[in-house]
Amino acid sequence: MYDIDILHLIEGAKEAQGLTVIIDVFRAFSLECYLYDMDVEQIRPVGTIEEAFSLKHHIQNSVLIGERHGKKYDGFDYGNSPSSISKKDVTGKTIIHTTSAGTQGIVNAVHASEIITGSLVNAKAVAEYIISRQPQVVSLVCMGNGGVRLAPEDELCAEYIKSILEGREFLDMERKINRLKSNGGEHFFDKSSQSVFPEADFYMCVKLNRFPFVITVDKDETGFVASKKAVVKRLDKSGGKRHEK
Repeated sequence: MYDIDILHLIEGAKEAQGLTVIIDVFRAFSLECYLYDMDVEQIRPVGTIEEAFSLKHHIQNSVLIGERHGKKYDGFDYGNSPSSISKKDVTGKTIIHTTSAGTQGIVNAVHASEIITGSLVNAKAVAEYIISRQPQVVSLVCMGNGGVRLAPEDELCAEYIKSILEGREFLDMERKINRLKSNGGEHFFDKSSQSVFPEADFYMCVKLNRFPFVITVDKDETGFVASKKAVVKRLDKSGGKRHEK
């Protein structure tokens, strides 16, 4: 039914065609799901620090969130850590978001016919959305670390989404997620780096299918805008559970 390509890093984003899912599990697009769960007004992903500051100047009631090399950039309100953000500071606000990997995928996916974001916290919703759209070509882009090095968590997310699209069982998901603690997410458990990568972020980012919505990316006169869109759950004969084994 689909021509599904799993692509990698910034170069993969540049090659992506069709309905394109930009995947960043740790932490950009997990964070954006949590931000919409905190009732933000909208999210504006941008590629550069300069553009982020410029939008902050022009958009009232906005909050700067983002990182470079994992760390909150000087002058930003928050870094890329979902566990560190206070709901009272973002509810009803426009979020300006820039990261080293995730948002770089968005700005580089110039050949995509449609862009959505993906992470483990809404992976099944992403698959359901793709099924509802019936595209001929699907590109699953694993953004990795800094957009230049492969990340196991993004690869796992892409394979999981692909299995749902192809109607295949995806076995041992719990074990595979747990393995990320020592292969991909180990920095969340290193006490010397937890000021930047809190342990709580790991657990928030691996809550499989926590959210029943996708984040679609469009462009207007101001730039990119990432919007929450609810997805109607599609149940299979086993009640929709077979892909989570």
